[in-house]
Amino acid sequence: MSIQEIEVKDLKAALDGGAKLIDVRETDEYTAGHIPSATSIPLSTITVDFERFRSATDLYIVCKSGGRSMRACEFLVDQGIVNVVNVVGGTMAWQTSGNEVKLGEQP
Repeated sequence: MSIQEIEVKDLKAALDGGAKLIDVRETDEYTAGHIPSATSIPLSTITVDFERFRSATDLYIVCKSGGRSMRACEFLVDQGIVNVVNVVGGTMAWQTSGNEVKLGEQP
């Protein structure tokens, strides 16, 4: 099964519509600047606690540039959780597009 992807230009509309965004970067990366509505769940913990994603609607997964988030999506799809969408270009693309980032802990 191929992984769904979304460009950052389309992500803003999805987030405005209430989409859930998971940031899989490490905590120090997240606190240094993240997409404002993103929840921090590091990639290393997803493999241990993936059942919590099973009942969620579409989950948008982001990292720094799209590599780790794609790995997270692939892992979740392998577990039968198919409602995941990789954010192409990650937080870097979000910032490059002129969107704000939030510093610090969870929103």
